[in-house]
Amino acid sequence: MVEKVVAVDPAVLAGLDNYVNLPKVQQPAWSNETAVAEVRDELAKLPPLVFAGEVDILRSRLAAAASGKAFLLQGGDCAETFADATADRIRNRVKTILQMALVLTYGASMPIIKMGRMAGQFAKPRSSDTETRDGVTLPAYRGDIINGYDFTAESRNPDPRRILQAYHTSASTLNLIRAFTTGGFADLRSVHEWNKGFADNPANERYLAMASEIDRAIKFMAACGADFEQLRTTEFYTSHEGLLFDYERPLTRIDSRTGTPYVTSGHFIWIGERTRQLDHAHVDYLSRVRNPIGVKLGPTTQVEDVLNLIEKLDPNREPGRLTFITRMGAGKIREELPKLVEAVRDSDANPLWITDPMHGNGITTKNGYKSRRFDDVMDEVRGFFEVHRALGTFPGGIHIELTGDDVAECLGGSEMIDEASLEDRYESLCDPRLNHMQSLELAFLVAESLRNR
Repeated sequence: MVEKVVAVDPAVLAGLDNYVNLPKVQQPAWSNETAVAEVRDELAKLPPLVFAGEVDILRSRLAAAASGKAFLLQGGDCAETFADATADRIRNRVKTILQMALVLTYGASMPIIKMGRMAGQFAKPRSSDTETRDGVTLPAYRGDIINGYDFTAESRNPDPRRILQAYHTSASTLNLIRAFTTGGFADLRSVHEWNKGFADNPANERYLAMASEIDRAIKFMAACGADFEQLRTTEFYTSHEGLLFDYERPLTRIDSRTGTPYVTSGHFIWIGERTRQLDHAHVDYLSRVRNPIGVKLGPTTQVEDVLNLIEKLDPNREPGRLTFITRMGAGKIREELPKLVEAVRDSDANPLWITDPMHGNGITTKNGYKSRRFDDVMDEVRGFFEVHRALGTFPGGIHIELTGDDVAECLGGSEMIDEASLEDRYESLCDPRLNHMQSLELAFLVAESLRNR
């Protein structure tokens, strides 16, 4: 049977490019527009990184979460770097997410949607276009897809060829993720193997005890003749902030089955707190694609903002289409979130609500490091669940910056990371991440909160 190919509607393409007529923020100041155009043309000819069918499946999974039948776990690096796209580091990130998902699945008896901030999280919004050190001012570091982190004029000059490097690095990262999650690495009969290489701590001890319980359950079911094919592999989706138009537009493709556009740089694309203006380019562009879309909501968000975003991004009230990612801060979530959730609850919309307990809790330590207190992260998660419990709505997921490596970037946790520890084990080029141990601790808290919701 030959698959029917739907003709591309010229109006669809014209609509996609409407963003060029609107204000665009957080874009680099390229010095050579001809070179940018050449890169865009080359990128447009390369294969998609993800496929429309995968995106459609994710949308159905998110619809289940929005209705209280699943939970989204979204995690990964603050900003991916080309240098860190090694097999070991990618494996450790995947392994940490798999372990967290196992804790949540077993602890809450609920399907967990696993999604990485991976294979595309190379661009970062900045509060200033420039950075000054010792009287020298250079362009701000905007992520490896745009410029380098080293504080030199050559490194900080935006280079469009980095866009192609980001594509190829994302492709190799996706290749490894798919191998890990479908080639036996994610087999639930190997839950103990995921903990190898991680140091002992209270969170790991809890994990090992739980893994032993799962082992016994699986052996019991095997003795009863159960089929374990579904336990051998797992679905794993990728996501990133859809920030850089010179990357996202060339990787937006028209699906031959439906004639509709999909961003093929990742399964799930989100709009940041700095780019969610209703009349700006990012909201307009992503309103026109079929991917599930997330929007970050900070503590200044008003009810009107949320309702207008729903009208723009999800006019047909499609299940799984829209996710709100709240980033209020531990001290504000119980005050600011209820009015937004209540207004949406009383409307005809049903977006997925998830919490980002990282970005609203940033501090600068006395010795000059950007950090977060693990207690604040945990408290914002508790506040998120408390608000939804009080309003009778479902707390549908968590969005965190994490690494599978033994870093020290967030203060506290069972390791009692202090400011002195940051000087020895701080690696992030942008924002501080939870390390493996802190990520597991957080997973146990979320599992308990889901059981008690």
